[in-house]
Amino acid sequence: MTGPFLRPAGPQEEGRLHLLGSLLAITEREITAGTRLAEADENEDVLDTLLGWSAQVADPSLAADVLVNRLQRTAIQVSRSGEDQPAPGRDAAFAAVTIAVYALSAQLAAEDGDAAATRRFLDAAQAALIDISQGINHLRVAIGPAQEEPGD
Repeated sequence: MTGPFLRPAGPQEEGRLHLLGSLLAITEREITAGTRLAEADENEDVLDTLLGWSAQVADPSLAADVLVNRLQRTAIQVSRSGEDQPAPGRDAAFAAVTIAVYALSAQLAAEDGDAAATRRFLDAAQAALIDISQGINHLRVAIGPAQEEPGD
């Protein structure tokens, strides 16, 4: 149990990020519960959520930083499986998210006029692209050849 019983002086600086992560999880659960997935109005729900988000993060450079941070968290969450060797599908998904991090970071570096950083991010994105292909291939090998359906 947390709260005033364990922290009578309120949240401390060392627990701040943990608390923010907890609040983020609650918010994301609420968004997920409120979004009509696989329904005709799904896009409207996502748009409403994005409009609310944009109203709070109006500065384009802050918005880009928030997106990069979110993508990094997503990549870490995707890769965590509790196994010593991540599953190939998770490896491919991790690489796909990291490509988004690197591509967005490359664009931001290019906008800042930092050609060296842009090249580093592009190199990392290309390496992740190879990882996606390898992860997909490893997953295909793991599931074995497709079984032909009767009548095919």
